[in-house]
Amino acid sequence: MLNIAIGADHGGFRLKEIIVKQLIAEGHSMIDLGCDCDVSVDYPDYALPVGKAVQLGQADRGILVCGTGIGMSIAANKMTGIRCALVSDTFSAKATREHNDTNVLAIGERVIGPGLAWDIVKIWVDTPFSHEQRHQKRIDKIAQIEAHSAGE
Repeated sequence: MLNIAIGADHGGFRLKEIIVKQLIAEGHSMIDLGCDCDVSVDYPDYALPVGKAVQLGQADRGILVCGTGIGMSIAANKMTGIRCALVSDTFSAKATREHNDTNVLAIGERVIGPGLAWDIVKIWVDTPFSHEQRHQKRIDKIAQIEAHSAGE
């Protein structure tokens, strides 16, 4: 079972609540980093603590939910070592774990319904990284881009 950090802005908090309950029922432990209302908040304020929890090893993976998932994924991908995928279908959920070893998932409450969202989350959580050399080589190149960008 995984320890999963989750965060949402006002556009995603309802879906976040559903996902938290379902993942707990599956036996996963959750670190809920907010928000818990529909009052307007800024998505980077939730992407950052989820990303930090993954960076620091406090969470195995992270999930971010906003209206579209776009803002959350952009913010999370600014963080070193975070490979966040914005996913709206089950094929991509599986592929992004197998091929990209993503450690953060972004989804949009206004884009997908709760049924599809759960299917995506379940597949993403249950799918391991393939460890195939061709995929690892590409992830290593992403890390080199991060290192190069940090040195600029």
